[in-house]
Amino acid sequence: MGTDTLKASCGALIYCTSTKRYLFLLRTGGKYPNTWGIVGGKIEPGEIELIALNREINEELGGEIKGAQIHSVNQYISDGGNFTYHTFLIQVDEEFVPDLNSEHKGYCWVKLDDYPKPLHPGVYKTFKIKETLDKIRETELIK
Repeated sequence: MGTDTLKASCGALIYCTSTKRYLFLLRTGGKYPNTWGIVGGKIEPGEIELIALNREINEELGGEIKGAQIHSVNQYISDGGNFTYHTFLIQVDEEFVPDLNSEHKGYCWVKLDDYPKPLHPGVYKTFKIKETLDKIRETELIK
């Protein structure tokens, strides 16, 4: 399969270890406006996942997240194999106020069981995969 047909994206749940809450972002427009999602986006050709994730964090949250631990929690591959999505969990010690770009119009820090609604369809599907939720819960305990 050629790289021109493969589409890849990545995103991250950001988890605050001191409050045990997650960062969700309210989308402004695009394909699923007014849904809650996570930081992330397309992986450019030749870009590796963590570089793409760092770029998306800079763009969407207004800067780098320094000193954070990053854990891979899921890699979704579509049935046809032409799309992949890499989900990460990023642990931070303290909640922060993101400097949102035009892609988002709001944010919230919440417990995972109290996630805001409606969720972006991709995030919703990810949360419905028991193995992924189990890995997120296990990763919460890693410090």
